Amino acid sequence: MARVVAFLRAINVGGHTVTMARLKALFEAQGLGSVETFIASGNVIFESRATRLDRLEATLAAHLEAELGYGVAVFLRTGAELAAIASHPAFPPGEVRGAYAVHVAFLGAPPSRAAARTVAGFTTAEDAFHVRGREVYWLCRIRTSDSAFSNVRFEKVLGMPATFRNRNTLDRIVAKYGFAAAPGRRPG
Repeated sequence: MARVVAFLRAINVGGHTVTMARLKALFEAQGLGSVETFIASGNVIFESRATRLDRLEATLAAHLEAELGYGVAVFLRTGAELAAIASHPAFPPGEVRGAYAVHVAFLGAPPSRAAARTVAGFTTAEDAFHVRGREVYWLCRIRTSDSAFSNVRFEKVLGMPATFRNRNTLDRIVAKYGFAAAPGRRPG
């Protein structure tokens, strides 16, 4: 069975509170093994025999909505994919060291070229963006709450839901579970 990481949107934000014990039980009810949660922000690591993660995403999203009473976007990545995402050099090391935070937005599909250009246009003196595959990297040079960047505007431009995670969280998940990028595969 392969290890998979789920990044959930709308867990423990905006008045939607879900205990990690309940979240774990909801995943186990779907027949997933070795389910663990990682910090209380909708990160779930589990084992699955599924070969079509897109179908599993849809199944989990429907199950969570039925059980929780509201829509929860689900973004799945294999351990190897997550290791490649976390190690991708989206920005020069000096900029990363000087940044307040680096975040990664998980998407269900790669954005269109037009949407990717629009996201790149969000770049300001405070914020920089890098689109790669189904992820968008955001380097914020100031406190994220002080940034003019808007998640609502971001999703509207993309025409799809997204969920952001701090790059440090991704690094911690990769380290804790010993994930490594697939041999010969370019990071990200």
